[in-house]
Amino acid sequence: MRVELNGTDRDVEDGSTVADLVVVVGAPPTGIAVAVDGAVVPRSQWTRTVPDGAVVEVLTAVQGG
Repeated sequence: MRVELNGTDRDVEDGSTVADLVVVVGAPPTGIAVAVDGAVVPRSQWTRTVPDGAVVEVLTAVQGG
């Protein structure tokens, strides 16, 4: 299936979960947020399957001031 992952079209396995896509982008295990089609997905729901054609953003928290 095909998704847009952090602004790039990617082919991923059918049935990929939010957690699978976090691994694909190499995000750290903490300090991140994920949105699917503009809606934030709580970590407790990362086992949910991402639909074909979804827009997924994996964001890392950054310190600064």
